[in-house]
Amino acid sequence: MQFIKDSIRSVPDYPKKGILFRDITTAIKDPVVMKKIIDTIANEFRDDKIDYVAGIESRGFIFGMPVAYCLNCGFVPIRKPNKLPMETYSVEYSLEYGTDRIEMHKDAIEKGKRVLLIDDLLATGGTASAACELVKKAGTLAGIAFVLELSDLKGREKLPDDVKILTLAKY
Repeated sequence: MQFIKDSIRSVPDYPKKGILFRDITTAIKDPVVMKKIIDTIANEFRDDKIDYVAGIESRGFIFGMPVAYCLNCGFVPIRKPNKLPMETYSVEYSLEYGTDRIEMHKDAIEKGKRVLLIDDLLATGGTASAACELVKKAGTLAGIAFVLELSDLKGREKLPDDVKILTLAKY
């Protein structure tokens, strides 16, 4: 969607030389753009009987909470290690140099409940794929939504092909 691309700031050589960083802060500070993003995601999944929206830390929280509100469902945070106080499911995933892990409370999603997973960006797909695994440990993955996708990094190939995937803007 061009309105999103027009609102994203591109920052060269951040966080390191050779990387072109797509900065969403310029999109979310604009109330018209932010509303269009939230409404578009919510409308796309309105008829999918979503019970929970799960947002990946931290920018998935920015979009996930208002989408959950629009869909009249609960919100589940997917966090970095050691941020949740109760017993968690945990999934480790590969990074360019090493591994990382994300977690979700074991009691966050009841068996069989339908979950929409949201994050701001799909890049290599490592974090999103791990989050899909987390959701599937507890509930049913009903869909995945991203504001941006960096298509050249082929992250979509790591995601399940049996769920609806929405990306609002591709680079």
